Amino acid sequence: MKNRWVKSVLTVAIMAASASLWAETVTPVSQSVQTVTKAQIKSGIDKQYFDHEVRANDDFFKHTNGLWLKNTEIPADKAGWGIFYQLAEESTVRLHGIVEELSKQNNAKGSTEQKVATLYADFMNEKAIEDLGIKPIQAEIDRVEHMKSKQDIAQVAAHFSRIGVTSPFDVGIDQDMKQSTEMIAMLVQSGLGLPDRDYYLKDDAKFKQTRSQYLAYIEKTLTLAGDQHAKQRAQEILKLETQIAKAQWSNVQNRDLPKLYNIYKVEDLSKLTSKVDWKAYLDGQQLSGKISKIQVAQPSYFKNLTPIINNTSLDAWKAYFKFHLISDFSPLLSKAFVDNSFEFYSHQLRDIKEPKVRWKRGVALVNGTLGESLGQVYVEKYFSPEKKQRMEHLVQNLMKAYSQSIEQLDWMSPTTKVQAQKKLSSFAVKIGYPNKWRDYSALDIQENDLVGNVLRSREFVHQFELNKLGKPVDRDEWHMTPQTVNAYYNPSLNEIVFPAAILQPPFFDIDADDAVNFGAIGAIIGHEISHGFDDQGSQFDDVGNMKNWWTAEDNKKFKEKTQALVQQYKSYEVVKGYHVDGELTLGENIADNSGLAIAYKAYQLSLNGKAAPVLDDLTGEQRFYIGWAQAWREKMKDAQQIEYLKSDPHSPSAVRANATLKNQQPFYDAFKLKEGDKMYLPANKRVTIW
Repeated sequence: MKNRWVKSVLTVAIMAASASLWAETVTPVSQSVQTVTKAQIKSGIDKQYFDHEVRANDDFFKHTNGLWLKNTEIPADKAGWGIFYQLAEESTVRLHGIVEELSKQNNAKGSTEQKVATLYADFMNEKAIEDLGIKPIQAEIDRVEHMKSKQDIAQVAAHFSRIGVTSPFDVGIDQDMKQSTEMIAMLVQSGLGLPDRDYYLKDDAKFKQTRSQYLAYIEKTLTLAGDQHAKQRAQEILKLETQIAKAQWSNVQNRDLPKLYNIYKVEDLSKLTSKVDWKAYLDGQQLSGKISKIQVAQPSYFKNLTPIINNTSLDAWKAYFKFHLISDFSPLLSKAFVDNSFEFYSHQLRDIKEPKVRWKRGVALVNGTLGESLGQVYVEKYFSPEKKQRMEHLVQNLMKAYSQSIEQLDWMSPTTKVQAQKKLSSFAVKIGYPNKWRDYSALDIQENDLVGNVLRSREFVHQFELNKLGKPVDRDEWHMTPQTVNAYYNPSLNEIVFPAAILQPPFFDIDADDAVNFGAIGAIIGHEISHGFDDQGSQFDDVGNMKNWWTAEDNKKFKEKTQALVQQYKSYEVVKGYHVDGELTLGENIADNSGLAIAYKAYQLSLNGKAAPVLDDLTGEQRFYIGWAQAWREKMKDAQQIEYLKSDPHSPSAVRANATLKNQQPFYDAFKLKEGDKMYLPANKRVTIW
């Protein structure tokens, strides 16, 4: 279950605006803001980064962040840098301190603390790793070499899925989209070594170059493993992956959730393709006897596997599995494999100049393996009860604002409004950290066995997922650790989740004035709520079932508005020749625009009819929007940006900052925008939804 198909977890991070003052009282973020003097509170604005050579009315993102953009170098070990990167880096440093602290203790054998210390020590033992070379995965290589016929593809694919190695298809366990109280197994497409199918199928210079580099990487990977036919095998692997890419659904197609919901009886899987031994596959996944039905996400992909399997030799399939095994485990092997993997996946593909220092990679491994264990310590050290209480107030504020906004919509009928309000009032909210922590007692971590520990950890995750079948949905489970700088909405649980690590400046500053907090974390909250009402979330009801609750006329109006947003975002060219995909990013763009609008309304309510203080010569309304724009402070290598444009459902940061503002009337009022300003969009072109 390497690439678990989590359709329900739509991770995100900040939002966008539209106005109007309402009468209902909303609690301020900083309870004291209304009574303190100007000298006693800080604005939360980073004025030192303002570029006054760029007018706010022409490019608000560059005006707010311009000097930072000009003077900041992207670190050599990264493809981008900005607020999210910075906070993630701080989280890594904190986790390093926790790991080092645990490593110095006299930990009881079998304790979680001992597992953290041992796994980290194993990764940091470079000499032992170097001495072993490729030996730690030799048994897995032998498994591939022992394939006797194409009938064995199913068994190898199932095993590789369990240990986290790329294979042509995968299985995940998630809530049934139409029966959210039940868990279901899902069969999904997989199998590519490049970030997106377009890297195989498009003929522009960038993708042609990447394919050439990938071919060389495949050959070198096999050569390092002693393959005497590496050059020929590399050609065969690239040809096979190209055929897989042609058969796959695009990222945009994969956003159409009803089309992903195809229920098959287990015995009917052979109707998709008889070239896969489905019994062997389900046996290998330990699903036989546990399920009678399965969701097939992309049926046509599996039907198209028939000619692919027929037209690809057994030797090519062996080479494919062998290559991906070695490639996926390269970061855990000797230096030659590590360097080879870095050169292609980091340097050539994403323009990263240097690998991360080893301790950072070690912390990432431990965090990915024992994340909630580290998270428990992280929360004790770095997340105060006061932050949680303030966030709870903020969420209540945004919920009130959203409820009033729904009531005031002029395009939605009373019938649909009732259902929207019902869904909103049913939202579950999780802040900071889970109520219960994951139990790692069944995970076996042994000294001097790095690859073995990783294999066992992946098997542990596989069993964790399997154990969900036939049991009530665990509503306490989190899909992010507290130390993750992000947030998400889960439609099947109708919940919004805010990990501790995102609840810090500049997103959330207890000591700053309300305007910036509402513009940053308030917009994040609004963004996550809005995912419940975006083009995907709006298809789920208050209990998390994919069920239509719209009148036909309201649904038609909603789609007209969303299509206008698609066309709007399509116009943004980010890298020369590469535009935002308005369809791929639609859900996030809806959440950005609606989230910021609701956050602004909540901010106005928090003022209780009083004028906001003027700080740093800026009005409260101006600080609100600056808080939004500075939260998106980021610069990125073109190579990484192109990858994200193809695969990431979020628009690039500068687009998120500016495009969202163009749709917000209060932004025009706050900065006195007029026709002729580059940030100006005619009123009839602006899109407001919620």
